[in-house]
This record gives sequence, C-alpha cells and structure tokens, in this order.
Amino acid sequence: MFQQLKNIDTAFRHTRLFSLLFLVGCTLITGYALYLMQRAATRAQQQIYVLANGKVLEAYASERKENIPAEAKDHVQQFHQLLFHLSPDQAMIQRQVVKAFNFADRSAKLHYDNLKESGFYSNLISGNISQDLVTDSIKLSLDVVPYRFRYYATLQIIRPTSVVTRNLITEGHLRSISRTDNNPHGFLIERWTILENKDIKVNTR
Repeated sequence: MFQQLKNIDTAFRHTRLFSLLFLVGCTLITGYALYLMQRAATRAQQQIYVLANGKVLEAYASERKENIPAEAKDHVQQFHQLLFHLSPDQAMIQRQVVKAFNFADRSAKLHYDNLKESGFYSNLISGNISQDLVTDSIKLSLDVVPYRFRYYATLQIIRPTSVVTRNLITEGHLRSISRTDNNPHGFLIERWTILENKDIKVNTR
C-alpha cells in the first residue's frame, strides 16, 4: 500500500513538473510572439507608400534630426531657384516670388521690392531676358539654432545679344517652424542678405 501511495506521489510530482514546464514554455512562446508582432507593427508604421505617376513607391519614415541637413539645404536651394531662376513672363515671375515668400521672412520681400522699384522685372520682361541659376554649394552650420547657411551659385543673365555670368553668394539663418503645404520642409529663412552678386564674364551672342 505504501508503495502504491509512493507511486501516486511520484506521478503527481511528475505531472506538476510537466505542467510547470509547459506553463513556462507557453509564457516564453507568447512573449516572443508578442515581441515579433510589436516589431512588425513598428516596421509597418515606418513604411509609407506613395503613388507617383501611376507607380507605387515605398518610402520609410525617420526622425527629423536625421534629415535636417538634407531638408535644410533643399529648402535653401528651392528658395533661391524661385527667386532667381526667371523667364520673361510676368505671371510666372509673380507665382515664383509668392512661393519664395513662404520660405523666408520679410528680408526676401524687401529684396523683391527693391528690384521692382528699380525696374528690374519690367526690364527683364520687355527685354526678353531670362536668368538661369546653378547652385555650386551650400554651407550649413548646425551648431547653433537658428542654423546659419551660406549659399554659393552661378547666375547667368541671358540677353538677346549677350550672356552675363555672375557670381552669387548669399547668407541667412534657418528657423524651424511647422510644416505646411506651402512650406513642406518646416524652415523659415531669416535675415537673408546678398553678400556678392558681381559679373564674372560677358559673352557676346
């Protein structure tokens, strides 16, 4: 009888040990499955699908601090393209200038007003003159907020009789603001000024 009780006790211990191991195993598997699900959900949230020209493109979300240099330089380049890359078309000039004003503070408006008062845009339209702007480089300092930049470019003024090549250097500061449809980078150019804008050469056509 004692042997039978001993066998029952041993069987009970084995069953309890098996149940405990089974419970631990289930807990580990469940925890690992939850971890995999969380990682997959996080990865899915970082994937963005963009429809462009009828094609689905995959993009990835990232922290803004990783993209600040690229976004800041693109903001500066787009601003200068809008303000200096011009054709003798009054409506086009007006559209570009208005867009440029969304990228900068009053310093850009003052520059435009000075050129307008001097008859620059009128002469450009009446003389069938166009301007091409080629960006050479953009120096960006991220040590201090707002970020300081210096923009280097070559400006070509194309007239019916000549092509004037000018050296353009500007500088300013970038302040972070909320992103909008008109300002997708979320930067505002402040205290923008032209340091140099002088002729390099003149070629007769």
